[in-house]
Amino acid sequence: LHPYRHILGLWQPDIGPYGGLLNVVVDGLFIIGWMYLPPHDPRVEDPMRRRPLFRIHLLDCKKATVECMYGHRGPHKGDIQTVKKDEFSTKCNQTDYHRMPGGRQEEFRTWLEEEWGRTLEEIFHEHMQELILMKFIYTSQYDNCLTYRRIYLPPTMPSDLLKPGLFKGTYGSHGLEIVMLSFHGTSARATKLTGDPNVPAGQLTLDVDLSQPVTLPELEQQRKIEELSRIVMRIHDEVQREAEQQASGASATARCAAEGACGGSSGAEAAEGDQDAASDSCQSGPAGSSHSTDPLPFVLPLGVMARNEVYPRSCRKCFYGTGLIAGHGFTSPERTPGLFVLFDEDRFGFIWLELKSFSLYSRLTDHLDHAHAPSMERFEAMLRNMQSWTS
Repeated sequence: LHPYRHILGLWQPDIGPYGGLLNVVVDGLFIIGWMYLPPHDPRVEDPMRRRPLFRIHLLDCKKATVECMYGHRGPHKGDIQTVKKDEFSTKCNQTDYHRMPGGRQEEFRTWLEEEWGRTLEEIFHEHMQELILMKFIYTSQYDNCLTYRRIYLPPTMPSDLLKPGLFKGTYGSHGLEIVMLSFHGTSARATKLTGDPNVPAGQLTLDVDLSQPVTLPELEQQRKIEELSRIVMRIHDEVQREAEQQASGASATARCAAEGACGGSSGAEAAEGDQDAASDSCQSGPAGSSHSTDPLPFVLPLGVMARNEVYPRSCRKCFYGTGLIAGHGFTSPERTPGLFVLFDEDRFGFIWLELKSFSLYSRLTDHLDHAHAPSMERFEAMLRNMQSWTS
């Protein structure tokens, strides 16, 4: 099987805004490509589901045979082609195996049962029905002829707030999506591995400022969305102001350098002064381990929609952050302020203030081999590439 050893590990399929997560593993005499699917909405803490998309095995004469596993009629002829380093494509040579006797209607009903665990009649929300039908039409046209790009799990550092990795999260009408949590100095970032027509796969869904901890008020005050908004928006305005000051300081430095008229204290020193003042005003620096504080009582504000009403009633830490929102087709994207809530080592949440919505994230516990990034530099380059794939 050695000609195909380079495809072991984690991959993201190019399926427009929807993305995905493929894990290629050795299983006995086979190499199998498993597509990992989130549990049915809204059961975010259920285990992931797996579906085989292709397998490779050796026949006589040491010849490796590729089989497509898509559909419900068993394995059939397929092909795999290496496009370039860290990229490969699959092709089905017998797409008639993907068809069902009842035509597109039966294919849609079967897909809906697998994807959502229910029938269209059980989904009362009209907008949700439209999103589901749109996804079926878009994804089924590929017939398992897909291009995959390699992705890595984030490196782990002792200073990380919690162990980085993959999480399932609730995204309203779009259902459950998979994100990758990673740490970058004073930032925690969640990048979408699966996406939707509003915010596609590869985009930075959450950006959390770990230098801006938030102290929650008493439980009764937590129920008031106005109180939470006041606390978060005060930090948001301060962060925006500091960013503008740093930007103006940087432009002044550039202007000064261009004119060759810098004397005495430079613009760069002034900008550093702004940064020092900003860091002095923070309650604390980057929070280390999530074990450092006792659990605090937590409740969602009244009027904030939670996809899953069963959420933790205590948390360890909270931080200011922003979430990415956009119109259909990723139009007019903008970062909107919110509250990142760390519940424990395996769960966190985000309150989207503008949307009055709550996302709950739960860790993927599946064992994933051949997936760790060779270095932080390679991992960050991968994140940049992922954003460009769908921008």
